[in-house]
Amino acid sequence: MVLLFCSYIGAMPGQNAATELAGLRVIAHPLRLRLLSLLTGETLSAAEAARRLGESQANVSYHLRRLAHAGLVDLVETTAVRGGIAKRYRHDPDSGAVLATGDREGHHALTGAMAAELVSRSARFVPDTPIVFTDAEVTVPQDVWSRVADLVRQAGQLLSDNALPSQDQEGVRVAATLMLFQVGAAEPVAS
Repeated sequence: MVLLFCSYIGAMPGQNAATELAGLRVIAHPLRLRLLSLLTGETLSAAEAARRLGESQANVSYHLRRLAHAGLVDLVETTAVRGGIAKRYRHDPDSGAVLATGDREGHHALTGAMAAELVSRSARFVPDTPIVFTDAEVTVPQDVWSRVADLVRQAGQLLSDNALPSQDQEGVRVAATLMLFQVGAAEPVAS
């Protein structure tokens, strides 16, 4: 699965702290992250997504409504099904621009959910295949920071633009989790 928010996730003009925190919390849930990943490569109803994820339709439907309300998935089709209406959703990776990062609590909730999802995905690692890995906490010039952020957005957009349906047997299934953010100086360790 691939979690992609290609846009710069930053404060939108006029947003207050409560709106920022609510935006981050809506995706700070492992099932919602999985839904965003699944809906990047295809359009699915709650019932279809529930079957793919091994979850109940009611649970998936609830989380899809939360994601749609936050503007993170789009309702792209409604279809009559057995006397009801099936709503089909798709994730637009550029939707990350509706979120803000100004709140520590929301940021912490988001990173916790992303870390849990990364651990979950790692259980499905295919042995003897390449791993692309980077970990860094460094100080860089502002222009380098801007360039790296742009490259990450481009990588996310490339993955999103070429995402195949999750059941596609011809593609290579990948997991990608990368989050860039500014940090303050590390607290000195007391001896």
